[in-house]
Amino acid sequence: MHEFESLDGRVILVTGGGSGLGAALCEQLAAEGARVAVSDIDEQRANAVAGKLKEGGADVMACIMDVGVAADVAECMDAVVRQFGKLDAIVNSAGIDVTASIDQLDTDIWERVLRTNLTGPFLMAKLGKNRLSPGGHIVNVASTAARRAWPNASAYHASKWGLLGLSHALHAELRGMGIKVSAVIAGGMRTPFLLDRFPDIDNASLQDPANVARAVRFVLTQPPETVVPEVMVLPMKETSWP
Repeated sequence: MHEFESLDGRVILVTGGGSGLGAALCEQLAAEGARVAVSDIDEQRANAVAGKLKEGGADVMACIMDVGVAADVAECMDAVVRQFGKLDAIVNSAGIDVTASIDQLDTDIWERVLRTNLTGPFLMAKLGKNRLSPGGHIVNVASTAARRAWPNASAYHASKWGLLGLSHALHAELRGMGIKVSAVIAGGMRTPFLLDRFPDIDNASLQDPANVARAVRFVLTQPPETVVPEVMVLPMKETSWP
């Protein structure tokens, strides 16, 4: 097996790693031999995921940060490099959403959603590009909310459409440095992100987050001469996409 086809020994930082898709990503990447930094704003959740993976023999660390705060991002990345000696890939999985009409959407809430979902990945790229190993990779988890829209989610839509634009812009800009940038557009998943807010949602219309994690793995294991700038992963019964 060629080196690029394996995650074994690669150091991968996952934001939002304490729950949902982020936790599924950490689990799958660690199971394939990656050394994983489980990053989350919630210390308890990050430590819980890291502890569980360590019990299974994985080489992981927890890293507490707010992705929208530059000092947090730099500190976490430096801690990862100190711990593992390098940083090979960043997966931007942290995300928040607020269901509110534009009348009810306070400016501070709007800014918090944009800061987490869009400024966060911007800072991860800006501060991460010179810390990444040669051939490094940035993967941005987008959403079908980046392709169409529904009511009462203007901040989320703005952040995810913006993230998709940022991802393609960075793909164009950073490829000359040998850094890959990919967007994985995920359809609805069975995660607390959806289930906690929409208890009546039909589970059968959603997909296991592990399936999206597999798509991230696919993107991360392309040969050095190839990059996947964008891929969409939908449940067969996707309700938010035609």
